[in-house]
Amino acid sequence: MLNTDNMSILGLTLDYGPYGFMDDYDPGFICNHSDYNGRYAFNQQPYIGLWNLSCLAQTLLPFVPKEELKAVLDSYQETIDRFYRARMSNKAGFAEERAEDPALLDELKSLMAGSRVDYTIFWRELGAFSSEPGAKNERLREHFLSPEQFDVWAARYRERLHAEQSRDEERRVRMDRVNPKYVLRNYLAQGAIEKAQQKDYSEIDRLLNLLRDPYLDHAGMDSYAAAPPNWGKHLSVSCSS
Repeated sequence: MLNTDNMSILGLTLDYGPYGFMDDYDPGFICNHSDYNGRYAFNQQPYIGLWNLSCLAQTLLPFVPKEELKAVLDSYQETIDRFYRARMSNKAGFAEERAEDPALLDELKSLMAGSRVDYTIFWRELGAFSSEPGAKNERLREHFLSPEQFDVWAARYRERLHAEQSRDEERRVRMDRVNPKYVLRNYLAQGAIEKAQQKDYSEIDRLLNLLRDPYLDHAGMDSYAAAPPNWGKHLSVSCSS
């Protein structure tokens, strides 16, 4: 919930009351059921960041010339776009950024949204993508309602990797460093809360230890990296949660 009182002067978010974590990729995902209009939806967060900064700028008007504040705000979109491109490039395993990358990754996200692909699992498994000619990458294809559409994208992705002479093993190491295997999902948090209400804090400790290093494989913990059960995808939370 990125309302103004939940962002620090450093741009850090402070309030995780509505702990709504996105499982299936949905650009319009709303984490708080009382956010009826989707003001704080996943794809609205960049805009909300700008709104918050605009509110901060208003409070600084007595101390800073309006023109200087406006110049800073005008640089926001270019800055956030640059950082977002870099982050997505790293997630995709690219060693360098190229002009065609945003379109390639936007196409992938569109396919993911259309098939409601689990965001965390897919990016992690994309690290195992084989760029060898003729490789089918069956595990990745299974995420999509139309595997053939993924095949078309995968061919372009393979060409992009070859263009920078990417090596699969080295790329996977890089991708595993930025694509976590484990994240705190709604149903995992709910299970820990229910146990804690019974004075059993073991699940809180287990999740805390797991999430201290979510990029490494933890022996015997693969179930925590699996897609949530269907009931776990429909938990409804609010600020009072």
